[in-house]
Amino acid sequence: MQAWKEYQEKNKDRFLQELLELLRIPSVSARSEHKEDMVRCAEAVKKRLLDAGADKAVLYPTDGHPIVYGEKITDPALPTVLVYGHYDVQPPDPLELWKSGPFEPDIRDGKIYARGSCDDKGQFYMHVKALETLVQTKSLCTNIKFCIEGEEEVGSPNLAKFVRENKNLLKADVILISDTAMISMDTPSIDIGVRGLSYIEVEVTGPNRDLHSGVYGGAVANPATILAKMIASCHDENNRVTIPGFYDDVVEASPEERKLMAAAPFDEKEFMADLGVQAVWGEKGYTTNERTGIRPTIEVNGMWSGYTGEGAKTVLPSKAFAKISARLVPNQSSTVITEKLLNYFKSIAPPGVTVKASEHHGGEPYMTPVDSVAYKAAAAAIRDSFGKAPIPVRGGGSIPICALFEKELGIKIVFMGFGLDSDNLHSPNEKYDLYNFYKGIETIPYFHQHFAEMMKA
Repeated sequence: MQAWKEYQEKNKDRFLQELLELLRIPSVSARSEHKEDMVRCAEAVKKRLLDAGADKAVLYPTDGHPIVYGEKITDPALPTVLVYGHYDVQPPDPLELWKSGPFEPDIRDGKIYARGSCDDKGQFYMHVKALETLVQTKSLCTNIKFCIEGEEEVGSPNLAKFVRENKNLLKADVILISDTAMISMDTPSIDIGVRGLSYIEVEVTGPNRDLHSGVYGGAVANPATILAKMIASCHDENNRVTIPGFYDDVVEASPEERKLMAAAPFDEKEFMADLGVQAVWGEKGYTTNERTGIRPTIEVNGMWSGYTGEGAKTVLPSKAFAKISARLVPNQSSTVITEKLLNYFKSIAPPGVTVKASEHHGGEPYMTPVDSVAYKAAAAAIRDSFGKAPIPVRGGGSIPICALFEKELGIKIVFMGFGLDSDNLHSPNEKYDLYNFYKGIETIPYFHQHFAEMMKA
């Protein structure tokens, strides 16, 4: 371990500068104007893998953005770890809320502020620097492969085809992902599961054009009002989802798991203060932690209609739109839930409007067995690095490719995230603590060491 620490300490400033270079590339997968930036970022990741000591690194084209594959094969007889991450980032809007440019990384109070700093450039890059550390200190005791994609933030539409067509290339003993969070650096944790996702868009159309709200208001159905009522109908007075069959396949968490979750440190007043809210909200009968981990939810991600420019314009809009997503828990199917959502919004449309509902993308929930070798190796690595055992928790976010990887490659996934829930993922002023970045680089080599040892046993 001493060799790791010395090498990392000696090179930490360079590690940081390399990450900042990646963060300056606006690799926004959702927007066509960034297509060239996506290729530029993929090329940069490829170069960094080779610089870190990978035997090879290749860009694989897809119908969308390229996938970066890299590998360092030490000995075919040794266990192989497949690292998954993504170099694409969320759109930075609204730009006016950023204190510094989203693609002009700024270090303030020991934190890197930039889009992608935590999700997921800062986190997958820890693995690249861990590879370099292991290679340079001659400590590598596993084979390491990398699959770094450019479409995670848009649902990974082309990853399934790539995985199916390259099973040999991706063959490994475990998949290691850093795209999740810890409770805190004082209370390390490991996500043992992520929720699934069902994402749809709803379009409500009323009259064939925008109307004068004085001349026609009260006589013609307003699509914005109708859509608001339809969305409001998705929850009852206990904030429970009302869509028929929504909870049919939900696997309820056991009393033991709920007790374990309750043992994790959580300050609800601090939680509210951080978000600037006066109260928490959610399904009756569950705590805040349970609502964001073990329960399925439906949220509105965006709504727009009518006139939204400066000043006033009294119109009754012709159309109204909403983007809506559901987070799913074990045993729920994104295909089934998507169908239920689409049917629900079509079925409750009142006379006077027409409703068009369409799917964006989805993904399945995933759970890591706590008795697996991979989980035990990750827990041992965190114990060695942090000096205390991690708490197993369930994450509220989604990584749609998890179930796909396990189905196609037949191996388990372990999550070793070093972000924090307060890192403003998908929001303005996304950040990543320098401490967390360096701590990840320090901890990951322990995982390879423990995994190799446990696989021998």
